[in-house]
Amino acid sequence: MNDVSFASLLTPEGRALLDEVRGTEPAQELAVATRLRRDHPADLVSAALGQARLRQRAAAKFGAEDAERMYFTPNGVEQSTRTTVATHRARRLRSLGVRSVADLCSGIGGDAIALARAGIRVLAVDRDPLTVAVARANAEALGLADLIEVREADVTEVGTEAYDAVFVDPARRGGRGRIFDPEAYSPPLSWAIATALKAPLAALKIAPGIPHEAVPAEAEAEWISDAGDVKEAVLWFGTEPGLVRATLLPGPRELRGRGLPDPAVREVGRYLYEPDGAVIRAHLVAEVAEEVDGGLVDETIAYITADELRPTSYAAAYEITDRLPFNVKKLKALLRERGVGVLTVKKRGSAVEPEELRKKALPKQHGPHSATVFLTRVAGAPTMLLGHPAQRSWSACMASRGRREGDDRT
Repeated sequence: MNDVSFASLLTPEGRALLDEVRGTEPAQELAVATRLRRDHPADLVSAALGQARLRQRAAAKFGAEDAERMYFTPNGVEQSTRTTVATHRARRLRSLGVRSVADLCSGIGGDAIALARAGIRVLAVDRDPLTVAVARANAEALGLADLIEVREADVTEVGTEAYDAVFVDPARRGGRGRIFDPEAYSPPLSWAIATALKAPLAALKIAPGIPHEAVPAEAEAEWISDAGDVKEAVLWFGTEPGLVRATLLPGPRELRGRGLPDPAVREVGRYLYEPDGAVIRAHLVAEVAEEVDGGLVDETIAYITADELRPTSYAAAYEITDRLPFNVKKLKALLRERGVGVLTVKKRGSAVEPEELRKKALPKQHGPHSATVFLTRVAGAPTMLLGHPAQRSWSACMASRGRREGDDRT
């Protein structure tokens, strides 16, 4: 899609076509295109069908209602912040007293939309003409044009002194795919940090794989997951320098680092806790281990084991029924004995592919039960831990903990 074909979608004819092709399935596209080209320019029909495909893809990030009204580019869908994450960040900025934000490298406007909906005035800046046109159309389509000013410019040449905060989302993809070197971001991370340090308050969106040693001492570092998937990391300036936090959405549930030492390794107990990915990325496994009174199954593996089921919002709990050395035949025999027909395979510290193990280990005569197997290392040895999600409700755990704390007080 180019500037001309996108502009044609904003005409009355283009908008009518977008309404007509809404929900077109891939298998129907050829027939729909053939029919529509009898009355409309071929380029416009192609642009409308392409936009319909992008809107379908974007629904997962933006929600179906917004996605059906918005406009997208392929890169825009790929690189935009998920609405739940953008909303979380916008609410935090609002709670910090921010009323205006310079959104640098704004893309198609996903973060600008969330900021505006939080009541924040936004300057959205991008240097790509098509991206700017799409962002401007999105602000208008969602009724937010009064709060979002979209500007085509090089972000390194834009003054931000008039704004309460700066948000920077450097491009982390190039012609060859994902970029891992922060200095190869566009603009480089060093420029973004220097810009952030000049602002009263700033947030820099970065890849969640950033090494902790690359986090500036002046920054607070936040790792964010949504429904269990790690989405991004954010460097905050002007908040709490040196703080490390994990934020789990929906919620939000927030775990703050306390500088705890690594948990001790201990024997596998009755329960295994699998920390959320944001917790692991933030190096806050020790905080979860303390919360559940557990230890590690191996010094290099982020699985926590404990003898009791205790409440935590930051890890999934499993009851372990069997522990055996890595051996596919023994696992298959055990699954047959237990009547397991549905097997979930999780791994950490193992090179085995889950789908391959599932094919080899499940008996041909599938049983009615389900199980989870963890492929990992225990005290350095390749091990399989078999179990299932812990059934005891967290409310029951909380009540139990309350009783224990009450007993302690007496």
